[in-house]
Amino acid sequence: MIPNIVRGSRFAGLMSYLVGPGRSNEHTEPHLVAGSDIVTALYDDNELTREAALDIAKHLSLPSEKFAIDVAGGDVWHCSLSLRAVEGELGDDVWEAIARDFVQGMGFDNVDDPRAACPWVAVHHGLSKNGNDHIHIVVNLVRTDGTKANTWMDYSRAQKVCRELEERYALMPLESDRVQRATRGYHPAELEAEARREAKYQYEKQCDEAGVEAPTWEQLTAQDRASRIEAARPTVAPKVALARRVRAAATASQDEAEFVRRLRRQGLIVQGRLKAGTTDEFTGYSVGFRPHPGEPVIRYGGGRLGYDLSLSRLRESWADTRTERRAAAAEWTAARRGLPAVAPGRETTVASAAMWEQGAADLERFTDRMKQIPVGDYAAWSRIARETAGALSAWSNATETTPGPLAEAADIVSRSAQTKRSQVPDYRGFDTTGIRNVATLMASASRGGQGMVADAAMLRALMTLTKQISQASIAAKDLRQGERELMHAHTRLAQIQAALPDATTRVAAKGSSELAAHDELTAKRAAAVAQSQRAQQSRDLLAATFGAAPSAIKPPAKPSNDPVPAGRRPYTPDRGIER
Repeated sequence: MIPNIVRGSRFAGLMSYLVGPGRSNEHTEPHLVAGSDIVTALYDDNELTREAALDIAKHLSLPSEKFAIDVAGGDVWHCSLSLRAVEGELGDDVWEAIARDFVQGMGFDNVDDPRAACPWVAVHHGLSKNGNDHIHIVVNLVRTDGTKANTWMDYSRAQKVCRELEERYALMPLESDRVQRATRGYHPAELEAEARREAKYQYEKQCDEAGVEAPTWEQLTAQDRASRIEAARPTVAPKVALARRVRAAATASQDEAEFVRRLRRQGLIVQGRLKAGTTDEFTGYSVGFRPHPGEPVIRYGGGRLGYDLSLSRLRESWADTRTERRAAAAEWTAARRGLPAVAPGRETTVASAAMWEQGAADLERFTDRMKQIPVGDYAAWSRIARETAGALSAWSNATETTPGPLAEAADIVSRSAQTKRSQVPDYRGFDTTGIRNVATLMASASRGGQGMVADAAMLRALMTLTKQISQASIAAKDLRQGERELMHAHTRLAQIQAALPDATTRVAAKGSSELAAHDELTAKRAAAVAQSQRAQQSRDLLAATFGAAPSAIKPPAKPSNDPVPAGRRPYTPDRGIER
């Protein structure tokens, strides 16, 4: 159960919103499920109207008006208690019990407390737009005797009370206290600002290309601007897309200098943050997409993109020597000054098909070693999730023209990588070299992948990897990430696998007709080679017997059943199967 606390000073405005249609018309049948005795006696079992909401607001605000008490931050304490969509809906009787226990646990209305109670109500108005069942608890922080309620550490106390209620009412736990996962979200205003900039740029570009006089962007009607902005609204926030690119570059890189070069090769604007008083010691960085001509550059710091993407976190996976630091400083300085890369390296190479197949094999061996990592080693599993998300991000950047299933799976898995605090893995044999090598291969993949066999092999290994991360999360009591989100990522990868040609089936179950034909062809060719070797042995024996040179003895005629059918080249390991 997830608590969300907000403070304010207008009971009438809050209650009007709770009984209104909501931002997305998601509020239905608003009604009280619990509250102070006098309020529930008047409005129990009735669907609340705006007039009733205003009357309830007057009852709630009575102590504040009577005693003229000024509360810092506002006397309105508003907390929503939300379930996950997968938990379904609770009845009003259960929500009533939860609301009363929560308010009592927070110390606002406790029958065993000699202090007066705070006026409060709990409103239930249907599911959120994301399908979450929830209630809203509204409390006046001024008690009926004029004293103030204690709000010290109220958010931490609300989390503690929710953990107790999860046990009491058999609700799905939020997560283990040791995990402390958190993701960097984005404000809806970011999407709005991005849509506005793009819409304005596209309109002015169309006017310039048409070569006719047209109203300026500011002269357009509000309705016309709004429709253009809505059409240009991105489906993914720029911060999310940037995080995916940074995570891919970090996972594919062996050192910090390579990380800087990979970011720049993706067309990003990169700037390192210097330590105060130095000219070659960098403590952070920021990245941004290249803007349209005439527009400002909007950069985000690594820590703002994700808890696992700050420079200090990323450096935990790289070697830290004096040579490495000097090389990294040189690349950061070149990026800062807009100069070419100082020492281009692995990021310029293109992986061969043999390297791709080897990477899939290495990844499968790594997933087998993961079974030795203890379930409670949150640091190790978070690091594995980060590298897996980076590999998926690298593959998405290289093969998806627009963010698709690979990008979605990468974003989901990345949530398991973001912990508020950095931790050292307990498992001494922990090593993610296999995943990092795979990310390097994926970053060099051309659009369309490396052929159906290689794609299918890599998908199978990644599906196994995400499933093991999910099972570890479930075992560690992180049911939200394990059951709902990570398994969804596994499903998305399975959808990609199903969309591949029949070669996927061979990697997973060896049932493809094309690959069955290939296996049959290979067997025939092996039989032909063996027959040729036996014929050569016979010729050598004849030569030794009759004294003739081996070259003087003609080989037998080529059999009519040629093992390599006309028009079809044989399979060779370094080129894959012809499509």
